Amino acid sequence: MTLSVTNSSKKYSVSIIGASGYSGVELTRLLLQHPHVDLRELYAFSQAGKRASELYPALSCTKIYKPYNGESESDIYFLALPHGEALQHVPALLMAGKTVIDLSGDFRLKSVAEHEEFYKQAKSPDAVMTYGMSELFHEEIENSRAISNPGCFATSIILGVAPLFFGAENSFKVRTINCTSTSGISGAGRSSKTELSFSEMSENIRAYKVGVHQHIPEIMQALGTSATTPSFDFIFTPMIGSLVRGIYSILNVKLDNPAAIEDIKLCYRNFYKNAPFVRVRDTMTEVRHVSHTNFCDIHIAHATRSGSLVIVTAIDNLLKGAAGQAVQNMNIMLGIDETTGLL
Repeated sequence: MTLSVTNSSKKYSVSIIGASGYSGVELTRLLLQHPHVDLRELYAFSQAGKRASELYPALSCTKIYKPYNGESESDIYFLALPHGEALQHVPALLMAGKTVIDLSGDFRLKSVAEHEEFYKQAKSPDAVMTYGMSELFHEEIENSRAISNPGCFATSIILGVAPLFFGAENSFKVRTINCTSTSGISGAGRSSKTELSFSEMSENIRAYKVGVHQHIPEIMQALGTSATTPSFDFIFTPMIGSLVRGIYSILNVKLDNPAAIEDIKLCYRNFYKNAPFVRVRDTMTEVRHVSHTNFCDIHIAHATRSGSLVIVTAIDNLLKGAAGQAVQNMNIMLGIDETTGLL
């Protein structure tokens, strides 16, 4: 690991590849106000030649989007590209000694077979980075210069059940997780699609990619198992609803060993006591509680004597599910307070 902040005025040059999409513009906004960042270049393909403020007037950024042609002058590169495209650029950046944080799914999975099955794209076995779930892999992130940022659905689900798998108590035995997660339309990206238009999605909600969503193997991998040989039964129903941003996950968990709800809440509070962006709430969380923030809110809603749990989580898919978590990971890599630029 080569990055470290040695004084409060130290700044690193940062560029974004794929800066004109929804995650890219959130990255731009966060990095423009970050005290340790000198935001250099905004690279975009279809929007090249336009000013950022022309595309996003609220951004008040006069930088012009440029096509990316392999430049490597900055210290840190964020990539916010469609799946499959980061594989073309990251190896050269790493070879040039740059620090890379990728927001796509190109480098998340260790299993090539699972990547090819769920992403329908080929990749080499060495195309794997440190998985950037800030609350679970802090030390690994701290010592890495190549981070694969988690997916948005995956973030809301993994954080919602991680204490049951990795808590100090380590006494819970998960048999089944049945999850229904609803995402805002922005999760599909900025490209124009008829099925995501206002007339199609207003007052509407629908399930999609049931059983085949690309975040399934990512979730299983982070929880210490795999999608092909799982140690527990996992059912995931992703949905898209008529909200712009946010993810709302309902996690129905079945334990082999029932526990009192207060014991479960205590486990969660202990597990996340040093996690500044995870809030274990006593009352029901809502998307509006976390919108435009980097928080993940968790509520243990119900527990039965037979071992059934209902856990509810909420995040902003563009921040904790993408750009915010990416900046949080950068802060950890720099060795500064992970909340810097995010509160």
